[in-house]
Formats: sequence, C-alpha cells, structure tokens
Amino acid sequence: MKHINIVCIISITSFLLQMQLNAQVGKPFIHDPSTIVECEGKYYTFGTGGGGLISEDGWTWNGGAVRPGGGAAPDAIKIGNRYLIAYGATGGGAAVGHRGKIYTMWNNTLDPNSPDFKYSDTIAVAYSDGYEDCDAIDPGMMLDPSTGRLWLTYGTYYGFIRVVELDPKTGKRVVGNKSVDIAIVCEASILTYRDGWYYLLANHGTCCDGANSTYNIVVGRSKKVTGPYIDNVGRSMLEGGGKMVAATRGRLIGPGHFGRNIITDGVEKMSFHYEADLDQSGRSVLAIVPLVWKDGWPVAGEHIQAGTYEIESVRRGYSLELALDFTRMAGGMRGFGRNNDEPIKPVPSQALADVIQTWPTGDINARIGDYISRPHQKWAVSPVAEAGGYFGGQYYKILIDGTERALAATADGEVITVPAYTGDVSQLWKIDQLTDGSYRIMPKEVPNSKEELALISFGDTRPTLGKFDMKNDNCKWNFRMP
Repeated sequence: MKHINIVCIISITSFLLQMQLNAQVGKPFIHDPSTIVECEGKYYTFGTGGGGLISEDGWTWNGGAVRPGGGAAPDAIKIGNRYLIAYGATGGGAAVGHRGKIYTMWNNTLDPNSPDFKYSDTIAVAYSDGYEDCDAIDPGMMLDPSTGRLWLTYGTYYGFIRVVELDPKTGKRVVGNKSVDIAIVCEASILTYRDGWYYLLANHGTCCDGANSTYNIVVGRSKKVTGPYIDNVGRSMLEGGGKMVAATRGRLIGPGHFGRNIITDGVEKMSFHYEADLDQSGRSVLAIVPLVWKDGWPVAGEHIQAGTYEIESVRRGYSLELALDFTRMAGGMRGFGRNNDEPIKPVPSQALADVIQTWPTGDINARIGDYISRPHQKWAVSPVAEAGGYFGGQYYKILIDGTERALAATADGEVITVPAYTGDVSQLWKIDQLTDGSYRIMPKEVPNSKEELALISFGDTRPTLGKFDMKNDNCKWNFRMP
C-alpha cells in the first residue's frame, strides 16, 4: 500500500477490456488482502489495519478474521499444520518518513473461536530506515515447491522491491541472508512458481484514492528466485517493466494485491482487491477470479456471464444439444448458376416457436452434434444467487434458451434435460475456467453419490459424467455466443 504520489498511465489490451471480473458477495470489504488460506473448512484473508474476512464456502465473505498488530498489507501462508502471517508494522509512505518494519508471527489455527487460537510473539524480519531506497511494508511470501525454501518480498513505489529468505521452521530471517533488489516502480509484490519459472507479481499505479485509483497488477519472470525478472517484451522489472495481469473492469476499479490458489490440476484462482466497487459505495472489495496461463504468463480469467451460448466440446468442436431429429428449414441447395435472378433477401433463423411443439414433453437426453445454430443447441446460462457458491465461484443453471428445460445430472452418472428447472442440486453447475482458458463443467452434486464428476464428451456423440482429467480434451468446453 502507498500514498498517492505517482500517476501511472495504463495501457490495456482489447482482450482485457472485454473481460468482466466479479467481486465477491456478502460484505467482502477489505483493503490489501492477504493470500487466501483454508483452515478447518473455512477460508480466511487478512487486510490492512488488522482483522479480515472469513468465508464458509469461498464465495460469500464477511468480517471476523483476527490479526493483531494493525499495520499494513499482510500476507498469510500455511506451512505444515501451522499458519505464518507477515505484515508491515507501519502504513508506509512519506507520513512516517518511509521508516518501516516487517514482522512475522505464527498461529496453530485461524479460527478465533478455537481454544488453540493464539498468535506467537512477533519476529522482525526486514527494516527500512527512512533514508535508504526502500520502504519496508507490503510483504508477500512464497514457499518454493521445488526447494522447500521460504521467500519474502517487500517494498513500495518509494524505492526497490526486495527479496529475503526466511526459515520455514521459525519464520525468522535466515542468518546472514542479505536482501536483493528485484524491481522498482511497483509495490504489493509476491512470488509464485510454475514450470521452472519464478514469477514476480506486483502493483503499478496509485492506490488509496477510491474510484480515482489507477492500481493494476503486472508480472515479470525469472529462472532464479533472486532475478532478474523480465517481462514479455524483454524489459526488466528493475527498469519498471511488467506484463499486465489484471486492470480495471467497468465499475470495478483498481485491482491490487495478488494471491494465488491452486485448486487442482488445471484449476487455479487469483485473489485481489478492487480499490473501489462503484456498486457498493465505492468501497474496497475482495475479488476471486480464474487464473489463466497463456503462453507461460498469468492473466486474470473471467467468470461466465449470464447469456445464451453454444456449449462446444474442445475435443472436436461439436456442441451440446438435445437428442432430437432437428426440424429442417425450408428450401434446398441454392447457387450453382440457378435462380441467380432472384432478389437477395435474408433467410430468417429457425425460432423456438417453429419447433418446440415437436419436442417430447418429458425428459430428453443430451447429445453431442454438429452445430447449425438451432434452438435445441442454444443454452441460457445464468448464475443462481440463492444457491450460494464455492471457492471463487457460484453455481449456474443451464437451460435451453427460451424454456425452463434444464440440464441435470442423473444418479447413474449421466446427463439429461428435465422439463422444468426446480433448483435441485443435480441441476446446479460449477463452471470453472481452466488454466488454458477453456472451461470445466461439474454438477453441484450427483444424486446418491459423493463423487465429484465433470461433464465429458464420450466419443463424438455422447455427453456423460466422469473424472476430470486436465490432459484430456474430452473434459473441456468452450462457451461461444451463437
């Protein structure tokens, strides 16, 4: 977090401008959220000023998390069966002369109602004296999955972003470890590791000015944890480089403070705050969105928005549809020198009213088929607010557009469409964007089963439910506007 003293001009690609990223529901009001951690079936994140948010499901968030010490921009990480919290003891900026100190502390649980809830004494791990080119706030932690070593980055726009090594057993700074400068002109940094690369994510722009904040999240990468961190056009983050990861979306202003959560192979989420949600009094709010990896770079993904879609199998490009004999449109082959003198006029698309009377009134099986833009292939997808959610997502209903006919899971692990949507858990669907940009579709529950199954394309014509496999394109779907 920093005080407003720099104006940053942001260039945003047209791809990013088209994306809509949703804040969470409940009372998700927080600034500078830590990486989200799970503890005993609940999710926790901590913010500037002490305290934080708790969620039962990862979608609806409310206050209640407890963190002593006040200060700014904490981070949290689970190591073994304990939780390590790091935070800046000051608020940073010119008001305190850029003198800062970063502390770590442990707890056996994050549940403030647990008898085991007690924070350890704080441990100082980094300092800034107000004169050096660094401001010791905004810590971010990474436990390197390739080495088991624990790293902490810190710093603001005032000077350098630095990285130091901590002992994962004690939370103390490794004896004799010297800080290394790895970036400038950014803040709220954190490291993450993927496929042999270390990624440094940080904020550009100004914070703490509500709807006028220009925060955005950028990234560079390196083969070494100590850098140099280079962006996609070859510019070092020590020269102000950084590839765009997330920027303002419509009425959600100024994303900052990246956190990464790996759910399973192919499903990842990124958390952050928006400086201002204009639909919630301009308050700073928590957001969780899919994390997509494109050509080796992270980018904020997107939740499916309410709309009408062709649901397309990645395997062949065939589409999910009702298992019906489609109704032919009028007219035969045109062209080949015939009827060339006829006036040119549009052919109306086939409408639902043209065909629905020919459909059975009971259950209709689902099928995979060639897409030809017919009513039995167009799906109305919309979130169901009253159904709650799960980590970083909400549940959707999937209906044939213009009807109440709903896609549903069956007790024998198949999929059908039922005549009317009832809100049953077999008719609620998780739709998660995958790290490659496609989507996974899963029923909230399969009747009489505890298994988590995904919609898959079995062969070329049959949709069914089965175990999700990120390496198998049968498990992946695209949503396209018809």
